[in-house]
Amino acid sequence: MRSLPALTRVAALGVAALLGAAALTACGDDASSSAADNPYELLQPGVLRAGTLTDAPPNVYLKDGKFTGFDNDLLSAVAAKINLKVEFVGTDFSALLAQVNNHKFDVGSSSITITEARKKTVDFGNGYDFGYFGLDVPAGSPITSFDQLSGKRVVVVQGTVQDDYATGKQLNPVRVPDYNGAINQLKAGTADAWIAPAEIGEKSAADSGGKISVAAKQLSPAPTAYAVAKGNDKLREALNKALDEVIADGTWSRLQAQYYPGRPVPADFKPGSGTVAVPAAPSASAAS
Repeated sequence: MRSLPALTRVAALGVAALLGAAALTACGDDASSSAADNPYELLQPGVLRAGTLTDAPPNVYLKDGKFTGFDNDLLSAVAAKINLKVEFVGTDFSALLAQVNNHKFDVGSSSITITEARKKTVDFGNGYDFGYFGLDVPAGSPITSFDQLSGKRVVVVQGTVQDDYATGKQLNPVRVPDYNGAINQLKAGTADAWIAPAEIGEKSAADSGGKISVAAKQLSPAPTAYAVAKGNDKLREALNKALDEVIADGTWSRLQAQYYPGRPVPADFKPGSGTVAVPAAPSASAAS
């Protein structure tokens, strides 16, 4: 094979260098385009994949095949402010936070109380709701307060803040994977009490046909918030900003009146960043 003349070789090397630079530029353009199309690092651009529960009304539940409830309806309104569509997927609460941080879900929506322990697994947005612990018991039970639970068979949903409370009180709770499991324990008489999110406990008692009653409730120590994977600050900040917007436009107040009619908001609770005025809630009839 004859060698290429020196000038020809130089020209060939120049062309190769130009082609390589063009290829690198194209790769850079692709990366920039990808970041622009998916600024919040979602599993699917334009879609917020949310892990939630199916059995915890009025907070999160399935109705006629649709995920709804205060938390989920609020998340849909928040996502719309940043032009995202929400895709809800049912899961168990005990697995939810790990699934968020492992990027099975973009966000967790399930009245998740902010705790220091949970902050080690996920990051939280600003608080959007407050809550109470409820104490559900079988109808006719002599239990009327939380301080009567020592030595009793107390059921909790695994991984919840109610589980933390029962464990901290050294109650040795029976842990179940979901709310239906707790309700069934009470109905069957295999548990003396269930420590539940108060709104969920009240709804469960009302739907039990007289088999369950609410013995007591007390204010939960921290607000609830949406969970995102650790380090996804762009998504967390976008959700925080959009949450303030749905507070300001009255959506938060309307959903409060719709799902928690008659429930007073504690004077020291400020949803979102706490810097946005909260419009007065509409009447229950107007909100429904």
